[in-house]
Amino acid sequence: MKLITKRLILREPKLKDAEDIAEQADNLKVSKLMCPLPYPYTIKDAKGFIEDCNKRAKEKPRKHYSCVIKLKEEEKVIGIITLEGINYFEGYGDYGYWLGEKYWRLGIMSEALEAFINFAFTKLKLKRLQIACFVENKGSEVVAKKMGFKLEGTIRQGSRSKATGKTHNHHIYGLLKEEWRKAEKRG
Repeated sequence: MKLITKRLILREPKLKDAEDIAEQADNLKVSKLMCPLPYPYTIKDAKGFIEDCNKRAKEKPRKHYSCVIKLKEEEKVIGIITLEGINYFEGYGDYGYWLGEKYWRLGIMSEALEAFINFAFTKLKLKRLQIACFVENKGSEVVAKKMGFKLEGTIRQGSRSKATGKTHNHHIYGLLKEEWRKAEKRG
């Protein structure tokens, strides 16, 4: 799987990406806002993540898509975006994403998520997408709202950060295919 946008290349991770992934994820400002990222984040962690992605990519039906995010101009991995928990019968999936701190507030994640939303609704024929993020993760909430996701509720003490061990409340954001179509027609 490969998606190309104006500034980005989204593609499945390769072992050669491990060093870049570790460099971006080995930052407590990044990992403390994500459940699965340990801190410190090592090349060994990155290789384990990549191997898991490669294994899950072979599942039939496929229920997990993870892509590295690369800026075309830099040719290095700057983050990850994932669609997982896909249920084809019910028609939904869950997004997770992160960027290296240097790349925050540049519209990169919105651009990546927009491409991935189009993929989910057009290629996978899903009808509902969901994002769960820690209440403190204002950057992820901004991206979700910008893409048209609506706050649907709060899960109290529903997530624990591997980096800090701290338990967090998290917000659930949802987007329906019909809402996305309406937004596309307006935009």
